[in-house]
Amino acid sequence: MQSIIKKYAARAVPRYTSYPTAPHFSADFQAETYAGWLAATDASQPISLYLHVPFCKQMCWYCGCNMKLAARYAPIAAYVEDLIREIELVAAALPTRMQVAHLHWGGGTPTALSPDDLTRVMTAIDRHFAILPDAELAIESDPRTLTDAMIGRLGELGFNRASFGVQEFDPEVQKAINRIQPPEMVERTVTRLRAAGIERINFDLIYGLPHQTTEKLLTTIDRAATMRPDRIALFGYAHVPWMAKNQRMIPDAALPDTAERARQAEAASTALQAQGYVAIGLDHFALPHDPLAEAARAGTLHRNFQGYTTDVQETLIGLGATSIGRTKQGYVQNITETGAWARAVGAGILPVGKGVALNPDDRLRAWVIERIMCDGAVDTEAAARRFNVAADWAEAELLALTPLEADGILERDGGRITLTPEARPLTRLVAAAFDTYFQSGRARHSAAV
Repeated sequence: MQSIIKKYAARAVPRYTSYPTAPHFSADFQAETYAGWLAATDASQPISLYLHVPFCKQMCWYCGCNMKLAARYAPIAAYVEDLIREIELVAAALPTRMQVAHLHWGGGTPTALSPDDLTRVMTAIDRHFAILPDAELAIESDPRTLTDAMIGRLGELGFNRASFGVQEFDPEVQKAINRIQPPEMVERTVTRLRAAGIERINFDLIYGLPHQTTEKLLTTIDRAATMRPDRIALFGYAHVPWMAKNQRMIPDAALPDTAERARQAEAASTALQAQGYVAIGLDHFALPHDPLAEAARAGTLHRNFQGYTTDVQETLIGLGATSIGRTKQGYVQNITETGAWARAVGAGILPVGKGVALNPDDRLRAWVIERIMCDGAVDTEAAARRFNVAADWAEAELLALTPLEADGILERDGGRITLTPEARPLTRLVAAAFDTYFQSGRARHSAAV
């Protein structure tokens, strides 16, 4: 199977955190349309919130996120004011004071905010929304800049999950990606977070980094596993220097080749499972007691812009520049440039940059792709019944998967397809067969493995 994975590993395919994927959102999308979608939200059902902070105190060369280096605090302070205004705008467009089941801060580095400013934003959320007692409150952070004062404040505010990038502990790799973060630093951060009552810890690890080898990655996994994070996400480094200018600091020659990337992915997956983690979807691992592992066992796992999730809410509202939200009607992305986003908010306009309304075919394919990404299997005939379409709707897609079936990547039983366990790294490749936008589009994507 290693040779088969190598054969397909370099093919560029989307990550499928949505369908249609973000490159296919339209700039010809009006704030008034989004306002109508918000007004039509089911007031009886909880929603989820995502808050984006596009600032970091230190730059990492590998990062592909929309972020700004904050040399001064003044831009962050101004951003906080505008974020609170956006919360007020969105709340006013909703039918009632909505209940919140999931809240996630991402970035950038949300803990670049001061503890008092984080409190101000959370107070604004409490004023306009009703956070459920058992809601998950999660925040991303950076161990290099996370202070004791912020950790204490996170505990006081009720955060119950924290995640941060470990990426790789090897000093040569850390220097190459401009993220010097010794394991002792991460251990201290984990200990302090748990002492503050934030017991659910997530780590991000990355393979395919410059100067990284399989041996270095396995050493990192051994050290990370001693800290027993509840979840570990294992991402393949996406080298997209045409999108992320900071990645131009990483020379192509320093990157592992396709075969080495495939070895790293396979060896890391094996090692994490040997450490007691359950493999979930394409690239996540969780301890057996974690809700993510329980959802995977129950077949209720979902996927959104934060990756694999237990969030079952139909409405996810994105707040902050570049954030993406989802309603029953479709997807909305805020303006990505912070100045333009702030001007829209200041004018009392929902800061919409792009969006897409879902048609019946989108909903069908979104469900199929999500099940492939979450379960590694899907029944196209069951999908036909679910969405009231012809039983042979996927005839062309199933035919296109024939070469993958011949290579042992998947098995077919009528309309049901199941990825073989060894072919898990190629999940996105199978999902892409059902993506009509990808088949006809020109968007550039990262390698499959």
